[in-house]
Amino acid sequence: MAKMIFARPDGQWFDFPPLELAGMSGGRIQHVLKPDLIPLPEGATLTMMPLAAPIGFDAAAGEFLALAENPYKKKSEPVYAVAALLPQGFTRLLLPAAEPAEKTLPILGYTAVGVEKGRLVVAAAATDEHRRWNPKHFNTPALEGLVQKRLQAQPENRILRQLAKCSLEYGCFTAQNIFYRRWEGGVPASPACNAACLACLSEQQQGGADSPQQRIDFCPQCREIVEIAVPHLQHAEDAMISFGQGCEGEPTLAAELICEALTAIRRETSRGLLNINTNAGRSAAVRELIAHGIDSLRVSMFSAVEADYQAYHQPKDYAFRDVCDSLAAAAAAGVPVAINLLAYPGFSDDETQLQALIELARRYDVRQIQLRNLNCDPALMAPFCRQRQPLGMRRLLQELQRQLPQTSIGNYSRDLRQQR
Repeated sequence: MAKMIFARPDGQWFDFPPLELAGMSGGRIQHVLKPDLIPLPEGATLTMMPLAAPIGFDAAAGEFLALAENPYKKKSEPVYAVAALLPQGFTRLLLPAAEPAEKTLPILGYTAVGVEKGRLVVAAAATDEHRRWNPKHFNTPALEGLVQKRLQAQPENRILRQLAKCSLEYGCFTAQNIFYRRWEGGVPASPACNAACLACLSEQQQGGADSPQQRIDFCPQCREIVEIAVPHLQHAEDAMISFGQGCEGEPTLAAELICEALTAIRRETSRGLLNINTNAGRSAAVRELIAHGIDSLRVSMFSAVEADYQAYHQPKDYAFRDVCDSLAAAAAAGVPVAINLLAYPGFSDDETQLQALIELARRYDVRQIQLRNLNCDPALMAPFCRQRQPLGMRRLLQELQRQLPQTSIGNYSRDLRQQR
């Protein structure tokens, strides 16, 4: 059986054979069994959960125990839980078992991790091919030179400067793809947002952790978008331009600008895919984007249950019914939609949540469900997980595949126009 690991305050980690690996689904602690474990994927990293004591399973006593101090030290030393951060292509099944931290944890996708027969294992499942988004393709030695060369060629483009920062400081893969000139490239366009999601990546929310990214602070010009998008679409392999990045707000608030850019881009090239990542709350704007040639939509969603959606996303000027109106508009126009499901063990796999998602996907002809491991402090998710009856994330995956046979289940964006 897999054994628990813990970290010292300096980040050095150790295994602790007396306790077996435990994980959490919502607030429920459970023994992590072999079917829920895979070897630590290539590109995954480990992180410490500061001030959160790890919990393991004592098989002899049949109980869960917290480890408060380093058992290998004679002097008292606190120890903390360890988590894995998964690369794209893998879906978290369980969170690390740990006591609540004494302060808000960073916005990360904490996954249970332990040691089995001398190798690290994680509570996760492979849910998409790992080839394209493998971290080995990013942050390469050549990246900084590519960034500087492009900045020298277009020094006045503010979006390009933002993408340079996202590439070199935040390690954003879609930003880096602009400089590598391949696959999906991100183009931020909106500094404002009309939601206050609890685990926002680019805006500090009251009572939440520090946002890991800085949002753009300007409204770009159409020219700046076109200068980046056209060369990418013309020359990149499997070219895709996506509006709606982690370093911006809600792109439909800049719908007029994006519509102008869509028209200008398509005057230059018909190649590639034009996609928007959106909360889809502004249905009139979504209809305008469809009319101006957007090729696909990815709609972020914590829950397909209205009350839970409202509680997590905290929309400012729209409601869940407006999101549904946008999905209906896309379906009527034949524009493929992917649901970007912000997946969280102990919540997303609740029977009510599962059936609501399946019903929504059927009603609006959703082409893909992208499972995105929700980055969040478990303490912030605790209220959402109370009185739930989770089926388990593996069961969630099985039921989505069984009940939605025409819908692609995966982890990242792809061209959905030919699907069906």
